[in-house]
Amino acid sequence: MSIVVTGATGSLGRLVIEGLLEKVPAEGITAVVRSEEKAAGFAPRGVKIAVADYNSPETFGSLFSAGDKVLLISGNEFDKGRVSQHKVVLDAAKAAGVGLFAYTSAPGGLSAALADDHRDTEAAIISSGVPYVLLRNGWYNENYTERLTPVLQAGSVTQAAGEGRVASAARADYAAAAVAVLTGEGHRNATYELSGDTAWSFAEYAAELGRQTGAEIGYNAVPVETYTDILTSHAGLPAPLAAILAGVETSIEKGELAVTGGDLTRLIGRPTTPIADSISAALKG
Repeated sequence: MSIVVTGATGSLGRLVIEGLLEKVPAEGITAVVRSEEKAAGFAPRGVKIAVADYNSPETFGSLFSAGDKVLLISGNEFDKGRVSQHKVVLDAAKAAGVGLFAYTSAPGGLSAALADDHRDTEAAIISSGVPYVLLRNGWYNENYTERLTPVLQAGSVTQAAGEGRVASAARADYAAAAVAVLTGEGHRNATYELSGDTAWSFAEYAAELGRQTGAEIGYNAVPVETYTDILTSHAGLPAPLAAILAGVETSIEKGELAVTGGDLTRLIGRPTTPIADSISAALKG
């Protein structure tokens, strides 16, 4: 039996693997990757490496074994049918008789189109009959702190979320929750709404950036149409992806990402990481 993590070389996946290495023997961990080269740091530590691709069902054909615990980290290829990709992994897991199938989903109250694939994947998981855990990850602090340079250059935080608030947490917090579920007991067929302990506004975020940098940083609240244009014309994002991200701004304004239910803190056994701490870490570099 093994704990199998898909997308293991991604930003979240790497943190999950590192967390698992602190809890279980390396030989009990399988990292599923697209490229063996990207997983070069895992193999010398005893982690098993499996090369597979969401777009190639045959690569998952014999990857899982009966009793395995599997973490499906949702794909990020919005234009390649993510639900179909996820079903490739689910079908292989069901055929193998895995003991637990965990999935990184989206908040249950999120109405933005970003959540559509997650809702459809959740429905497929539940109807499959496979023992499951739904990890409905909220927003990451790093969604904002990993792109500070243009904000600092402009002297403003530009969003289309009005006075909406975000109960975000660090990516490492969500990884720790996945590790807790994969290494613990009592999570069968559970759904966890994961979010940070404290919701913050973009005005507060801008003020914290200013406090830590000593610069004048303001919050520039723009209409969603303007924000969409910024994403396409200035950031160079494809129009469909820009529309999805702009839709999240509307959800934030509605308060859909401000929920602080406490599931994340309960799973990881500590407070979540404040946005101020992630800002500080990003500025230090």
